[in-house]
Amino acid sequence: MNNTAAPGGYAATLIQKTALAFGIVFLIVGIAGFVPGLTHSAEHLHAAGADSDALLLGVFQVSVLHNIVHLLFAVLGIALAARARASRYYLIVGGIVYLLVWVYGLIAVTNDDLNFLPVNHADNWLHLGLAVVMILLGLFVGRDRRAQGVRRDHGPAVR
Repeated sequence: MNNTAAPGGYAATLIQKTALAFGIVFLIVGIAGFVPGLTHSAEHLHAAGADSDALLLGVFQVSVLHNIVHLLFAVLGIALAARARASRYYLIVGGIVYLLVWVYGLIAVTNDDLNFLPVNHADNWLHLGLAVVMILLGLFVGRDRRAQGVRRDHGPAVR
């Protein structure tokens, strides 16, 4: 099956379903970042910056900006799940973006002047994990194994 088109429609292929799943998770996380109870000290949620004392699930430092970034990733994931190629790019490029956010976090977590997103050590580990998982899924989910010389039902292709 050709994975570059969506012959069955929206979220028809495995890569599209994967992008949609990430979009839904980002949507939940983005909304949760505004919900008191899920976000501890939500009354201390600031627009941006290290002085935002709100913690999603009591662990991950969030701000209005941080939540908006999650919501933007959600909208992209849900929208790009309409096409297989766009879904693959969403996962790979999104993973690269999270890799950059991880590097930013390594520097910013100890420097309040740079920590505008904001991030803490838990965020950094999560961002690294997201980066690796998104890139790997983008590279390997739903690849047509026949294009790599392997038939799905009978082993190696005979040439």
